[in-house]
Amino acid sequence: MTQGKSLPVAVIGAGPVGLAAAARLVERGMTPMVFELGPIAGATVSRWSHVRVFSPWRYNIDASARALLESRGWEAPDADHLPTGGELIRDYLAPLAAHPGIAPHLKLGAEVVSVSRKDRSKLVSEGREESPFVVVWRDGNGIRHRELVRAVIDASGTWVKPNPIGVDGLAVDGESETICNIAYGIPDVKGAARQRYEGRHTLVVGAGHSAINAVLDLVDLQEDAPQTRITWATRAGGISRLLGGGLNDDLPGRGRLGLRSVEAIRAGRVDLKSPFSIRRIRNLEETMLVEALHGEQPVEIGVDRIIVATGFRPDLSILSELRLSLDPAVEATPALAPLIDPNLHSCGTVRPHGVTELTHPEKDFYIVGSKSYGRAPTFLMTTGYEQVRSVVAELAGDHLAAREVHLVLPETGVCKSEPAESSVSCCGAGGVSESAGEAGCCGGAPLKNDDACCLKDEQAKGEGQAGCGCGTAGQLAEPVPV
Repeated sequence: MTQGKSLPVAVIGAGPVGLAAAARLVERGMTPMVFELGPIAGATVSRWSHVRVFSPWRYNIDASARALLESRGWEAPDADHLPTGGELIRDYLAPLAAHPGIAPHLKLGAEVVSVSRKDRSKLVSEGREESPFVVVWRDGNGIRHRELVRAVIDASGTWVKPNPIGVDGLAVDGESETICNIAYGIPDVKGAARQRYEGRHTLVVGAGHSAINAVLDLVDLQEDAPQTRITWATRAGGISRLLGGGLNDDLPGRGRLGLRSVEAIRAGRVDLKSPFSIRRIRNLEETMLVEALHGEQPVEIGVDRIIVATGFRPDLSILSELRLSLDPAVEATPALAPLIDPNLHSCGTVRPHGVTELTHPEKDFYIVGSKSYGRAPTFLMTTGYEQVRSVVAELAGDHLAAREVHLVLPETGVCKSEPAESSVSCCGAGGVSESAGEAGCCGGAPLKNDDACCLKDEQAKGEGQAGCGCGTAGQLAEPVPV
């Protein structure tokens, strides 16, 4: 595809990983064409601009992006500072998007509708790999455009498809009817959304760091408005997964989240219910009635608001004419799925990976970033940077560099819990495991009836508010101002 080599490389999404891909392409002498659905680069991040991420700046800046920025006199923030989403945009993503190597190739308010091969549907094999890709996109005025590109890097994330409340992966009865009182992700309960939560009873559903952040924001709000009530429901048993790595976590911000959440539960400021399976939500005159199973016991709880922090899933609809290979459970590539499947994972972190694990049958098409993990909830930003380094090296023909490993991930310091039938705690007398090589919960003695106090984090990513105005479930609200 000699002519095709001169075409740009499409990057879908201008978040941290998408812009890192653009920087890598510029570094390699290729032209990016970046499509961003939102009005600004990092539009998704702006929806959780109030949230402080648990990874310091040293892990949040791509090396090639840094080099581009520093060539224009940019000074990196303090490497040890934990930025908010707003700071991530202001101090990194916005300057990177404005860089003259990227800005002319960035299309804002550009909704990618579909991706295919020129003049070839998914069914056609002859000449497929020699044919350029065609990206169909719609601008802010609703006008459709077609662009020919030599390769496609999908870094669009999973933001547009939040998981519903049901443990079966479906919306529960009444979820869509009560959508006006439901938020998905981490709403700004101390800022823009304060009036909706102050002095009210909120049910938070979820067991990852998004849920922890939402709960702790409500705890802070409770300081000013003591009538604010918080019920926290996790769909699986125990609070093991809430603890993070504690003091053993190489990302202290992540460990502190777990420790603070346990303190709030012990102090009685948060009512933890686990396992808790919601079956139905009914609108009352001024509140909602949640019908659920607490363990095996049917219960009813009246609440004013519900925060659903149960993660997100990939939207694959725009890729229907491409030849993808996806694990049937995780919805990641078959090579990557075993590394991230929460059904299989126990200790440690996901090892660094790149083009080998991300390759699909469709040549020169790659899904990167959180979307590459499908439904698995353990993605870290720095992992995405390594992914795009490897993918862009492959597109540049540097196959050796594409298969090297340029990343050392921080340790979680956490491990999978004992089987449910075991009641053995992994905490020693000092709140730290006494067994060599094990990580303790570092939060004092385990709570009564805990089946273990260590579990690998299941949602190591900063998520933001993903809804909701009245209307279709999962509808995104306007971005939080940065």
